[in-house]
Amino acid sequence: MTAPDSAETQMARRPTQTATLAEIAREAGVSAPTVSKVLNGRADVAPATRTRVEDLLRAYGYRRRRAEATRSPLIDLVFHELESAWALEVIRGVENVARDAGLSVVLSESAGRLVPGRTWADQVAARRPHGVILVLSGLDESQRALLTSRSIPFVVMDPAGDPGADVPSIGATNWQGGLAATRHLVELGHTRIGAISGPSRMMCSRARVDGYRAALETAGLPVDASLIVTGDFHHEAGYRLGLDLLRRPDRPTAVFAGNDLQALGLYEAARELGLRIPEDLSVVGFDDLPVARWVGPPLTTVRQPLTEMAEAAAKLVLDLAREEETSAARRVELATSLVVRSSTAPPTPSAP
Repeated sequence: MTAPDSAETQMARRPTQTATLAEIAREAGVSAPTVSKVLNGRADVAPATRTRVEDLLRAYGYRRRRAEATRSPLIDLVFHELESAWALEVIRGVENVARDAGLSVVLSESAGRLVPGRTWADQVAARRPHGVILVLSGLDESQRALLTSRSIPFVVMDPAGDPGADVPSIGATNWQGGLAATRHLVELGHTRIGAISGPSRMMCSRARVDGYRAALETAGLPVDASLIVTGDFHHEAGYRLGLDLLRRPDRPTAVFAGNDLQALGLYEAARELGLRIPEDLSVVGFDDLPVARWVGPPLTTVRQPLTEMAEAAAKLVLDLAREEETSAARRVELATSLVVRSSTAPPTPSAP
């Protein structure tokens, strides 16, 4: 007696078709209420049964009809890390839209992982929110299938990598921002410009550094790879890497930091080494967090419209939730802009 074929093997033998819950239940060898429990994220289903049903739901491309999907008055907002003023700006934007729609926001953090854990997906299925917004993170194939089968729309904000052509996303013009920041320093007369990037695994970080390189190359300046260091978007990285750059005998006269928090860490490193900003060192950040206006001297930075990006993501996920049919995925990039304050100036003759 041979073992039963997997759901994927069975589906490979037949044309793709839409299945009812009753048909999925029959093929899984369970009752329709059990399939309903799986769809609703109920815990009282055996793991093997849950896996068998989920495989069939994914294989058939099952999607619960919107009219049948009873929604809780919630939006799920998922961060890969939740510990900075950057996150507060995003929360503010989502809250603005949720409040107007009479909804509440559920916050989750994936502890630095770019994909939430499986238990998170089951919890979302049980909550049945209007939609999910993922910030600097994404979903694996099984998580996407789980949300899709429950007709729970999701949008990625500032995706860490390429989210895929079929995933709605909201981002910013990171390359243009890196270009504008570096071009500003070049126009002031700086020729030795360092960069403290964010994590190389994040698409926004790579785009900012690519803009930095493009500005130098356009100006006919060499790109010194030793002046490009990789941080993690935290203050401590800006401080530590800033010390490394500024202790060099041929130190840069200006540095483009991949975000404002790293720029503030660089401020601390400069103070420790007795360097004045902007007389001895010009600094440009990225984000334009409120603190950028309060530090001394106020920070020149690239404004990333975080609140507006979050509002756009929330509006998009609610638009998707209201539509009876799946709309074409949308990818939107909001414009960045350079905000010149007091942390940049022409290099002094005594600077290296």
